[in-house]
Parts: sequence; structure tokens; C-alpha cells
Amino acid sequence: MNSLNKVAQITLLFWLMKIVATTLGETLGDFIAQTLGLGYTVGILITLAFFGIVLFIQLTRKKYIPVWFWLVIIATTTLGTEISDFIDRSLHLGYTWGSLLLFAGLLITLYLWHKKYKSLEVYPIIDQNKETYYWIAILFSNSLGTAFGDYLSDVIGLSYLNGAMVTAGIIILVVVLHYFTKINQIFLFWIAFIFTRPFGATFGDFLTKPLAKGGLDLGTLNASLVALICMMLLIVLSHRKLSSK
Repeated sequence: MNSLNKVAQITLLFWLMKIVATTLGETLGDFIAQTLGLGYTVGILITLAFFGIVLFIQLTRKKYIPVWFWLVIIATTTLGTEISDFIDRSLHLGYTWGSLLLFAGLLITLYLWHKKYKSLEVYPIIDQNKETYYWIAILFSNSLGTAFGDYLSDVIGLSYLNGAMVTAGIIILVVVLHYFTKINQIFLFWIAFIFTRPFGATFGDFLTKPLAKGGLDLGTLNASLVALICMMLLIVLSHRKLSSK
């Protein structure tokens, strides 16, 4: 691996960690805004501050360090939860318009990225400005994924488990297209990246929501702790795999 690279390589471990991180982001975001009763505006301010701190540390590193990279991913998933819910419940725009607005933001970011660098290659990334585009796109995609996951449950009316199955089916389709077609790999990456977010979000809701609503009623705190422990173990594994190369 290029020692100057700043981001994680796209492997099976990457996708597993992405799903766990999105589940943690969903449950932690709901814990801050709903369980603690701080509301979505305060929730955005808290998670935005966390995102800004870990992003600054990540951008100033000289090479890929798993703990900082994945802390930024967790920050984007948690902030994305707050942004999506703020658009729906505070601005009252609904998950349909919220999804469309966030999708437009993602498309604009990817367009500006491609216009400047003539590609949307996500690995390796060395240039700091390019990495900034990378993280903005990830924040939009995670926010979009949250809104779309809530769209499946609140607008279409799917149960949390069925919503997770739908998004899992899309992810499986992307994997099949990756291995058996010549469709642009970067395009498939962003599709998979977006849909792993609603998969994690709907799975997070499945863990936390009441039994009457099709959930397991574990509560946001217990679900967050479980996801956090899993994430910490995977980060340790990432560091070990990196040091063994």
C-alpha cells in the first residue's frame, strides 16, 4: 500500500466496518437527539463539532491511520442522522424532499470533484483537497442514506426488518454487477456506499424501536454500546492488518 495514502482500501472488511459504523451512527444520533431529549438542532451542533475535530485530525495525518479514518466515518453517519431528522422533523420537509435535497448535494459534490480531478477515484487518495471532496461526498451520502432508510419505513411503510432486506438486496445486486459486468466500478462504489447507510440505519432502528413497531426494543444506549464495541474490535483488527503488511 502507498504509504502516503490517506484512506481505507475497499475490501470486505471496509464494507463490514461501514455497516457497523452506520448502525452506530443511527443509534447514537437518536440517543443524543431523542433519548437525551436535546433535540435535532443541538444534536447537529454536537455531532458537527465532533465531525470537525476528527476531520481536522484526519486531514492533517500524513498517511492512513484506521482509528482516525473510521472516527470520521462514524462522525459522518451520526451527523447524517441528525441532518436527515432535522430536515424532516424540524424543517418539516419530509423524507422525500430531504432525500432529493441530499441527493442533489451529493451530485453537485461529485460533479465538482470530477471537474477538478477528471475522475472520482476513491483509492488511493493523497492530495488533501481531493480528500476534502471525498469527505464532503461521504457526509452527503450518509445523510442521504439515513433519509432514504426513513423514507422506506415512514413513507412507504416497510417494517424496519423489511427495509433492511430491501437495501441488502440492492447491495447484493451491486456486488453481482461488480463481479460479472463491466459497469464503472466507481459508480458502483457510490451506489453501495449510499445503500449501506440505510441498511445500517434500518438495522439500527430494528434494534432500538419498540416491539409494537417491529423493533427489538433494546434502546438507543444499549444498541449504541453494542455497535461501539463491535466497531472498536474491527478498528483494532484494521490496525493489526495494516502493521502486518
